[in-house]
Amino acid sequence: MVDDTVQGRARERADELPGSELEHPFGPDWDVYKVRGKVFMLMTDVTGEPIVTVKADPEDGKALCQAYDDITPGYHMNKRHWITLRPGGAIPQDLVEDLVTESYLLVVEKLPRARRPVDPSLFGRTDR
Repeated sequence: MVDDTVQGRARERADELPGSELEHPFGPDWDVYKVRGKVFMLMTDVTGEPIVTVKADPEDGKALCQAYDDITPGYHMNKRHWITLRPGGAIPQDLVEDLVTESYLLVVEKLPRARRPVDPSLFGRTDR
């Protein structure tokens, strides 16, 4: 069964990514997804609604916040490098998946090459 909520789509995508691990370093109210020990996604409902926070390129994040009412600067994170996805139905499901993947790749590309579970320049490309 597919979970069509923002958190459900984000969770399903994160679970598919190589080396992705779910942890709870901030307690049971926060789902924290990491790759090789580095955070790429957080989920919680402590705000009163189920939100997803992901890393984003600063210019992309700014554009997304302007384009979607349900995308805001990162909750409790660096507002320049993180965005928060809120429920409301305005964010297309494929965009949620793309944003989780992009967040993951932004983190992976900063890892030493030997620790990367994938090559970020080739991951997801079909023209190899």
